[in-house]
Amino acid sequence: MLSRLMSGSSRNLEREYSCTVRLLDDSEYTCTIQRDAKGQYLFDLLCHHLNLLEKDYFGIRFVDPDKQRHWLEFTKSVVKQLRSQPPFTMCFRVKFYPADPAALREEITRYLVFLQIKRDLYHGRLLCKTSDAALLAAYILQAEIGDYDPGKHPEGYSSKFQFFPKHSEKLERKIAEIHKTELSGQTPATSELNFLRKAQTLETYGVDPHPCKDVSGNAAFLAFTPFGFVVLQGNKRVHFIKWNEVTKLKFEGKTFYLYEKKIVLTYFAPTPEACKHLWKCGIENQAFYKLEKSSQVRTVSSSNLFFKGSRFRYSGRVAKEVMESSAKIKREPPEIHRAGMVPSRSCPSITHGPRLSSVPRTRRRAVHISIMEGLESLRDSAHSTPVRSTSHSDTFLPHVRSGRADSSERVAVIADEAYSPADSVLPTPVAEHSLELMLLSRQINGAPCSIEEEKESEASTPTTAEVEALGGDLKALCQSHNGPEAEQSVGI
Repeated sequence: MLSRLMSGSSRNLEREYSCTVRLLDDSEYTCTIQRDAKGQYLFDLLCHHLNLLEKDYFGIRFVDPDKQRHWLEFTKSVVKQLRSQPPFTMCFRVKFYPADPAALREEITRYLVFLQIKRDLYHGRLLCKTSDAALLAAYILQAEIGDYDPGKHPEGYSSKFQFFPKHSEKLERKIAEIHKTELSGQTPATSELNFLRKAQTLETYGVDPHPCKDVSGNAAFLAFTPFGFVVLQGNKRVHFIKWNEVTKLKFEGKTFYLYEKKIVLTYFAPTPEACKHLWKCGIENQAFYKLEKSSQVRTVSSSNLFFKGSRFRYSGRVAKEVMESSAKIKREPPEIHRAGMVPSRSCPSITHGPRLSSVPRTRRRAVHISIMEGLESLRDSAHSTPVRSTSHSDTFLPHVRSGRADSSERVAVIADEAYSPADSVLPTPVAEHSLELMLLSRQINGAPCSIEEEKESEASTPTTAEVEALGGDLKALCQSHNGPEAEQSVGI
């Protein structure tokens, strides 16, 4: 009996699990791990595959069976953290945005950060003025297709690329104008570097939004950046607290508290699990950016009483140590493969096919549109920016501008549009009865992170009957989104 138990236990420990990690260029890395393999083992395999040495800025993200997002903890078992059935699917993403991405030591690191910020721009996490948006898109265009060539780039060529959730013709013309007249001669590496320098100056650089509500019940997005804690509402940054001014972070149930020297900010997350994830992200970001060395890291409790609540400890190096280590790197620059990006089979958001504007990302089978036209146009293409097809419609759902709040001393207007990156936070659980309402409100209160200059006429305001019809369509989309492949979303 004992020998059978020992034999069974041994076989269980030796069992191998298949893992697929989606990379920033939408390619996939597949490997097998043992049952007791730690997160650090999988992360090291990835970094070796990518030839990446400045790896502390990156992490592996996954969504659990309850649709809650997590960062993989490197000190714990991969299998135990995922709690789902193999094969496992995860995503390689930037976890700690460099305070100065242009100062990164190696070009391969800068390129990976460039890919992440390009995703942020596309998904609406990086929000900016129209003039800044045009410049960023022009840098992407230069990096991916090179100098403007009238023989290869006909009139309206910039409209074929999808840089943002929504485009306007005026913006597309501005992108093409900058690309034609200002960026000629820039290599991909130079364009990517200039892109990073510009992106780093934006208020929403490094923002990974956590949807919450304030004490008045108003929707808000909380985020941690290299420079501090921010709260975004509408198209404004309503709070910014530097890391050295944050004295404590804690949570109780769904309630998140941030203590500053003079005030306490209180916000409510959709679920206790989402609130705990928010708290852990805050603890890690504060340790990474604020501390001088990792030996200063301490275990933190979520409660005033250390023996109550959750306890958590950041396990990596801090930013200062990472930069000191990077300065010592001495090797031949690794080769960078920028071309030949392969569309991910389950990532319609960053693939080379048409995208429904202002509609949540769903399984391809659930959205009844043809993607063949977009794929045909890219069969011989080498660029990685999504291409828009003629079937792409910005008027799939009516769009109505929302009113903008008056500015105040603590409020900074950050963009022409309201900040509502719902595509990038859909995996975070929300109450079932409010999911379709949240998606519908995105249309009524302003398209998420759209970069438009032309104001819409009052004729586009939906009637009551139209709103009810939209609600039904969105509810159907929500139901399809929550299907068995919902956790496979790459926008996480």
